[in-house]
Amino acid sequence: MPIATPGRAAGATGDGAGAVRSGRSGRSPVLPRGTGITAARIGSLTVCQAVLVVGLGLLITGPARHVWPLTVEDHVNEGFERIRTGPLTSLSYVGSEAGNTLTVIAVTLVTCVALLLVPRLPMWRQAVFLAVAVSLQALVFLVVTESVDRTRPDVDRLDASPPTSSYTSGHTGAATALYAGLGVLVLSRVRRPWRWPLAGLLFLVPLIVGVSRLYRGMHHPTDVIGGMANGALSLAIVWRALFTDGSVAAVPSPRSGHVEAAAGVEECAPGSTAVIFNPTVTGEADREKLRRILEQHGHRAPEFIETTAEDPGTGQAAGAVRDGAALVVVCGGDGTIRAAADALAGTGVPLVVVPCGTGNLLARNLGLPLAPATALDAALSGTPHRLDLGRIEGDGLAPTHFAAMSGAGLDAAMLEHTDDRAKSAVGWPAYVLATIGTLRTPRMRLTVRLDDGPVLHRTARMVLLANVGTVQGGLTLVPAARPDDGRLDLLILDPRGPGGWMRAVGILMRGHRHTPRPTTVDTPAPDGTGKKGVPVEFFTFRRAELAFAAPQSRELDGDPVSHGRRLSAEVRPGALTVLLPTREK
Repeated sequence: MPIATPGRAAGATGDGAGAVRSGRSGRSPVLPRGTGITAARIGSLTVCQAVLVVGLGLLITGPARHVWPLTVEDHVNEGFERIRTGPLTSLSYVGSEAGNTLTVIAVTLVTCVALLLVPRLPMWRQAVFLAVAVSLQALVFLVVTESVDRTRPDVDRLDASPPTSSYTSGHTGAATALYAGLGVLVLSRVRRPWRWPLAGLLFLVPLIVGVSRLYRGMHHPTDVIGGMANGALSLAIVWRALFTDGSVAAVPSPRSGHVEAAAGVEECAPGSTAVIFNPTVTGEADREKLRRILEQHGHRAPEFIETTAEDPGTGQAAGAVRDGAALVVVCGGDGTIRAAADALAGTGVPLVVVPCGTGNLLARNLGLPLAPATALDAALSGTPHRLDLGRIEGDGLAPTHFAAMSGAGLDAAMLEHTDDRAKSAVGWPAYVLATIGTLRTPRMRLTVRLDDGPVLHRTARMVLLANVGTVQGGLTLVPAARPDDGRLDLLILDPRGPGGWMRAVGILMRGHRHTPRPTTVDTPAPDGTGKKGVPVEFFTFRRAELAFAAPQSRELDGDPVSHGRRLSAEVRPGALTVLLPTREK
C-alpha cells in the first residue's frame, strides 16, 4: 500500500525515524548488543536440530527400513528412471543446478550484498538471516552425512556420485534454506500485490530441486524430505532468534545517520520517548522487551505511561507532547491507538503503533507485523509518514478523531455484543460469533449528504466511514480506502433477504479486484429511500453528514460509543505522523 512520505516539516520534531546512531563522530562500529546471547541460542537450537535430523536418518536406515513406506521407496526411483526423456532430463539438470553448492553460494552472496547496499537503509538483519540460515543447514548436512551411512538408489544415476551419504539431500536442503528464505523475506518486506506469486515461486524451487534429484537417481524420497526438513529448521531457528526474540540491536549505519543529519533531524534526548500502554494487554515481560528494543535503537530511558479506564490514552499522549516528547510509542488495540492519535493530531510528533489488541485494524492495513516486539523494531528502523485522520462528532459524541473506521448499525451492534472474555480466549473470531447474534439488527432509515452534494435517502443495515479498507481475516470491505489519500470512504450495506446477503458477500469478497473509486447515482425508489435492491454502495468524500430516523448503535475504531441519531465526519489530511518500516520500491 503506497504511503505518502512527509517533507522536511515532518522530521523537524526530533528523531522521527528512530534510526540507530553510531554515537560520537569517528567512533568505530561494534557488534550489536545481544549478539552473544543470540548466537548461543542459535547454536544450542542447531545442536538440537542436528540431533533430530541424525536421529531420523538412523531410524530410516535402521529399525524402520523394513516398514512401509520405506519398503517402496525404490519403486519411486525406478518409476522416475522409466519416464526419462531428453527434454525432461534437460529440465531436471536445470532444477538440480538450482541447488548446487556453487549456485547457492553465489545467489546468497549477491542477495546479501543487495540487501545491504540497495535499500536506503541497509537490511542487515535480513541479510544475516539468509546467510546464517544457509550456513547452518550446510553445517548440519555435513554432520548428518558423517553420522548416517546410506547408499544411493540402485538406478542409473545421471550425475557423478559424491562421496557423501545419500541422506540427506544437500541440494534440497540448501535450496530450502535459500529460496524459501527469500520467499519469507518477500512476504515480510514487500507490500505490493505481486509479492504472493513471487513468494509462491520461490517456495516452489526447493520442491523442483527435490524432484529433479529423484529423477536423476541421486536420492531416495526420504533423503529429499530430510533435506527439506533440515533447511526449514535452519530458517525457523534463525528467524526466531533475529525477528521474534528481538534481542539483537541493529548495526549503526553511517549512511542513514548522514542522511538524517543533512535533513536537519536531531537526535532524541534522553527521556524524550514516551511509551503509552494498555496494562490489560501489555504485561511486564512485554514492556521489558519493548524497553530493550527502544534502548537498542538509541531511545534511552523511555518513560512508560499506563492508560486507565477513564482515560484510554488521549490525556497521556497530550501530556507527553506537553513534556517535550519527540516520539510516542503506543501499545494497545485500535481504541488505545485512536485515543493517542486524537491527542497527536496536528502536532507532528511521530507515533509508533505497537499492536497488542484483538483487532489491530490500523496495524494490519499499514502492513505492520502483528507481534509487538517485531512491530516496534521494524518501525524504529523505518521512516515517518503522514496519514489522514477522520474527525467525527454527533449528538452525545464530542468531537474526536478516528484512525481506521467508524460506523453505525450492524457493526456497532456486533461490537456491543462481543464478550470481552471471548475476545481474550479466541481473539478476533469472537467478533464473528457476535455478528451471528446481531444479523437481525433492524434496518435503519437515514439521510446522507456528502460534501456539497444533494441529500441522499437510504435504508441500511450498516454504514461504515472508512480511512482504511481491510478488516480481520483479510476481508476488504472498502477497496478504495487509503489512509493517505486526503479522503474518507463510505460503505452503505443494505442486503434484503438471503439473495441480497449472497450478492453483498459476493461484492465484498471480490472487492479487492476493483480498486478504482466506485461512484453511485442517486436513483430514488418508489418508497423514496434511494437505490432499490442495491445491497452495497460505495462513496468517497471529504465531509459527510449522516442523520438517522431513530437512535442507532455507533462505534469508533472498534469501541462502542453512545447511541445517537447523527454523525458528522470530515477528513484531516496528513494529520498524523507515523513511523513505518521502509518499503521496497
